[in-house]
Formats: sequence, C-alpha cells, structure tokens
Amino acid sequence: MIDLLVAANRGVANGPFTKDRIAQMSADYTAILTKGDAIHPVKKRKDGTAHRRQSYPTNLLRRLREHTGDVLRFLSDQEVPFTNNLTEQAVRMPKVKQKISGCFRTFDGAAAFCTIRSYLETLRKQRIDLLQALVQSFRGETPDPAMGY
Repeated sequence: MIDLLVAANRGVANGPFTKDRIAQMSADYTAILTKGDAIHPVKKRKDGTAHRRQSYPTNLLRRLREHTGDVLRFLSDQEVPFTNNLTEQAVRMPKVKQKISGCFRTFDGAAAFCTIRSYLETLRKQRIDLLQALVQSFRGETPDPAMGY
C-alpha cells in the first residue's frame, strides 16, 4: 500500500491524472485491501458477529476501506496535499507551548493564542513578511490574508 500511494504521489507531482489512471489506482488500492483482508480477517464469534476488538492491521484495513475517497482525494483534486504535515505543523506550536508552560491559564488566553497563531501561519503560507505584518498590525493597518475560497 505504501508503494502504491508513494508512486501515486510522484505521478501526481508530474501533473494531474486522467480519469482512467485514477480508476486504475483505485482498482489497485482495492486489490491491496482485499489481499490485506485475506491476511488479517475479521475475528468472528461463534454466532457470526464480529468481535468488538480487532487487530491493528484489521482496523487499519477497515478505516482505509471506509475512507477510500479521502485517502485518494489527492489524485483528483490538486488542492489536496498528499500528507497532512501542514496541519500537524499548525497544531504543533500550541502543543509545545502547553507542554512547556503546563497549561493555558484561561480559555480566553488559549483562544487568543490560537487566533494569533492561526493568523500568522496563514500569512506565512502566503509568503507575507511576518515582522512587517506585526508592525502594520500594531500601527492599526492589519494586513488581510487572501482568502482562497
């Protein structure tokens, strides 16, 4: 599965996939899930119902099957990144601050921190000089990030 997804990501980097190529990738993805189901079948009780607790590989296979559209969305939508690294990076800073200081003192303080952090992260992604943006903000000339929707 890893090889398929990495190869798909490399292919998409060279340009958008055709509908036929997306269909082939989707078929390959489903075939890999089917092989995985044969190796890691769902544990059943004597009455035929599934056990509540399944193995980690079985649970992963179930989630990959249930969320196929989300996993493969990067093939058809150029705006969707292959990884969620940007999302994880955006969350990392508040978690580090929380770890260092132990906690946020108030909910309002946490909300203000997240608002400022989100605003600066949006400006950074749009390659706007953060120092200049902060200087403008303190002068009352807050730069508005371009909204992409």
